[in-house]
Amino acid sequence: MGRLSATTVKAIREPGRYGDGDGLYLVISPRGGKSWVCRVQKNGKRRDIGLGSAKKVSLAVARERAAKARMQVEVGLDPVAERRKEAGIPSFREAALEVYGQNKATWKNKKHRAQWLKTLETYAFPLIGDVSIADLDGHHVREAIAPIWLNKPETARRVRQRISSVTDWAIGKGYRALPLPLAAMDKSLPKTKSKAVHHTALPYAEVPAFLTYLRSGDSIGRLALTALILTAARSGEIRSASWDEIDFENKLWTIPAERMKAGREHVIPLSSQACHVFKLAQGYREARSQLVFPGQRGGKPLSDMTLTKICRDARIAAVPHGFRSSFRDWVAEETEFDGDIAEMALAHTIGNKVEAAYRRGNLLEKRRILMEAWGAYCCPEKCRDEGNESSPIELARGPEAEP
Repeated sequence: MGRLSATTVKAIREPGRYGDGDGLYLVISPRGGKSWVCRVQKNGKRRDIGLGSAKKVSLAVARERAAKARMQVEVGLDPVAERRKEAGIPSFREAALEVYGQNKATWKNKKHRAQWLKTLETYAFPLIGDVSIADLDGHHVREAIAPIWLNKPETARRVRQRISSVTDWAIGKGYRALPLPLAAMDKSLPKTKSKAVHHTALPYAEVPAFLTYLRSGDSIGRLALTALILTAARSGEIRSASWDEIDFENKLWTIPAERMKAGREHVIPLSSQACHVFKLAQGYREARSQLVFPGQRGGKPLSDMTLTKICRDARIAAVPHGFRSSFRDWVAEETEFDGDIAEMALAHTIGNKVEAAYRRGNLLEKRRILMEAWGAYCCPEKCRDEGNESSPIELARGPEAEP
C-alpha cells in the first residue's frame, strides 16, 4: 500500500518531494507544477525517470509506470528509450539505419556505401546511438566528432555531414522540428588547417614517352591505361567500359549517367589514337562479357590496382587519376582551347552557374578537335592514322576564330 492517496495528491501545495514508496515520488516545483518521478538504482548508479504530469497521470497510473520502469531497469533496459520506442520516435541509431536502407541503392560508389554506415558505427553509435532523434543536439554531435576532429579531420567532417543528413530526414518525417545548430558547434571546436588533396600527376611533357613505354608491352592493363590517358577518363569509367558504349563509326564513347560521378551521360569523342587502342582491345574480347577491358576473374572489370601497378613498374610517381591533371595542364599551357572546353572534356561541372545555365550544348565538335590534338600530342608518330594529316602543333592551336 502506498503512502499517498489521490486526495492527498490533489491537496498538497507545498513545493518538495513526496514519497509514495518503491521509488515513486510526487514532485512539486516552486511554481506549483506537479509531476511524477521514479527513482531507480542499478549497479550503484541512481537515476530519476520522469513519469508525466500529475494533472494528466493519476496516482494509479503513476504506480503502474513506476513498477514497469523498475522491471525494465532490472532486466537491463532503458525505460526512457523503451517509452520512446512505444511512441514511435526512433533513436539516432535506428534513424541512421533507416536512412541508410532507403538510400544505399542510389549510391553508385561501393566504397561510399560501405563507409557511410561504418563511420557512424565506429564514431557515432557508441556515444549517441541511443539518443532520441528528437532530442539530438549540437553537443551530441560534438561529443562524437571531437576525439577525431584534429587527427582525422576528413573522417570527422564526413561523420558530421552524415549525422546532419539523418536529422534532416527526421525533420521530414516529423520526428523533430529544427535542424542541428552545426555552425555554433563548429565554433566550439579547434580550428583545423585544410589541405587540398591532389592526385600525383605525370608532367604532360613526359606523357608521350610513357605511352611509348606502354606500347612496348602487350597486356589488357596497358591498353586500358593507354585508353584512360587518351580519353582523360576516370579509372572506373575505363575499367567498366562496355562494347555497347563504343561507336567506331562516329568515333564516340557514350558513358551512361549511372556510371558517371555527376550522374549525367558523358560523350567522349575518340581521337584516331584512342580508336586504335579500343580496336586493339577487341583482341581480348570475351563471349561471356561485354567489358572492353575484362579482368581475369569471370568477366569482372580490371581492378584499379592493375593500372596503379603498371605505373609503379614504370617507376613513375603518378597515379592513373593524375593523368587527367596532365591533360588539363597541357590544355592550359600548350594550347589556345577555352578552359570550359577542357572542363567539359573532363566531365566537370562549369563553375559559373549562370554561364552553365546558358551553355546548353555539349560542344561536341570543339571537344572532338581538342581530343584529336591531345591524341596527336601523346602519340605524334600516330598522328596520320586514319587519314589525319594535321600535325600536333596545328591541332594544338585549337579551332580558328571566325572572322
